[in-house]
Amino acid sequence: MANATRSWQPAFLPGDLPKPVGAYSPAVRAGDFVFISGQVPVDPKTQKVVSEDFETQVRQTLSNVKAALGAAGATLDDVVSVIAYLTSMDDWGKFNDIYKETFHAPYPTRTAVGAMLRGFKVEVSAVAYLKR
Repeated sequence: MANATRSWQPAFLPGDLPKPVGAYSPAVRAGDFVFISGQVPVDPKTQKVVSEDFETQVRQTLSNVKAALGAAGATLDDVVSVIAYLTSMDDWGKFNDIYKETFHAPYPTRTAVGAMLRGFKVEVSAVAYLKR
């Protein structure tokens, strides 16, 4: 398939973020919006899952979301929507507690979905809005 001219631009992530393992852009800027692909609890330095502990995985995942946003010129305060994928919905309360430490009221919209993840307990994607 020939390369098409697109009306969006990928954000080039610094070397201190986990590298994509699939065919996707980790962050994309499209007009006033920044879309962050699902981030996982991988330590950018070691490229390994940080821990088996759920809370540690959530903190690393949200740190990776923050870094991807920064690479695209956004911050956590610019986030308007979050989707959280959890391997166990029983962890929702723990996720919510850490989420409230990370984001501030008024909170972005959020959806939590039970999912089968490959070696992770959590994955988070986000959308940010940057008014030009």
